[in-house]
Amino acid sequence: MLSFVAYGLAVVLSLFVAFIGARFLLVPTASAAGYGVPARPDGDPAYLTVKGVRDLSYGLLGLALIAFTTADAVAWFMLIVTLVPLGDTVIVLRNGGTKAVAFGVHLATAAVVLLDAALLFAL
Repeated sequence: MLSFVAYGLAVVLSLFVAFIGARFLLVPTASAAGYGVPARPDGDPAYLTVKGVRDLSYGLLGLALIAFTTADAVAWFMLIVTLVPLGDTVIVLRNGGTKAVAFGVHLATAAVVLLDAALLFAL
């Protein structure tokens, strides 16, 4: 049962991150608002594109690790990738975003990813 929960959560998290990345590439302005740091009126294509490529890549890498490696490898990936939503928390706070988005979205995501890493290490 633990294996199902640990891997199921890893798959959901990876798919969600890949979706967010694709969304940033396809509808960047709306995605930026949801991220917590709206795009500037004069445009900010570098931030939006980098965010999209980064998240899409991490999501696909997570899925590849789930499919082709061990639970320990996926656990290490999840542990290390926890730095991304932690960094996003700081980015939102430093750039005028709300504490609700910083903590309720990004910090909460970091906690869930960290929990998944712990579950995977326990297998």
